[in-house]
Amino acid sequence: MHSLEARTATFPTRTSIHLALAGFADEVVGTLARLFAYVGTLALLAILGLAALGQLPDLRDDEPTPKPGWSIADRSHPAFALSRHDSFEKSASYTIFRHPGGGRRDVMRWTGEADKAVAELDVYRPGGEFNPAQPAVAILASLMGATGPLEEAGLIDTKFGPVALFRPGGAAKGTPSCLGYLKRNDDPALQISGFSCQGDTLPAQRAAIACTLNRLTLLTAGNEPKLAELFAHAELRRRPCGPAGSPDWLLGAENAQLRETL
Repeated sequence: MHSLEARTATFPTRTSIHLALAGFADEVVGTLARLFAYVGTLALLAILGLAALGQLPDLRDDEPTPKPGWSIADRSHPAFALSRHDSFEKSASYTIFRHPGGGRRDVMRWTGEADKAVAELDVYRPGGEFNPAQPAVAILASLMGATGPLEEAGLIDTKFGPVALFRPGGAAKGTPSCLGYLKRNDDPALQISGFSCQGDTLPAQRAAIACTLNRLTLLTAGNEPKLAELFAHAELRRRPCGPAGSPDWLLGAENAQLRETL
């Protein structure tokens, strides 16, 4: 039989073991709780990250939209006209385009059968949107519906001075094709361009373009006195349309061969 002292001595030992086991269990439970919390946090961060990635297309949609380009100005009044010559103007349309950068385009278009454009005259007064690095000839080619680049087709003399002509590249000689034209003025800033498919021969087409430009008149200059001055000086050099006014319209080596034809 164990003595009372021996039995009493065993109680603290057992109690210490129980306390140690309980502390270890609490530590394990705490560690597991922290581990679950850590894993849960990682899972939450992963879910938020995936949600953010899924929203990237929407964020791109929120980027600033490009500024609007050219639009039809229905309330603006025509600034240019063609002096009367024949009934060619009966099928003409006049459309005014404005750009938020300040530019304005007055476009006259003539149509033939099946509403196919046979001629167009575009008077462009550039604003802040004007990009001098953008080739005007490429824009003219698109306007004419050319499938390839344009090639030079000589010069014609008009009341605005020499005007460059262009035709679709690769066109066979003697094959009728539309002619484009382009004239730029620096002060005041002004660009006159367009195309014409009128005339059965190349000299007739050139004469038609020269006649159109010589008949171009200014209705109102608005707040641009230099524009009014440009057209006033041009009127002093104006020539009549027809054979009487055509001999000196054609310039350049290639054009010189055509003067007798006219």
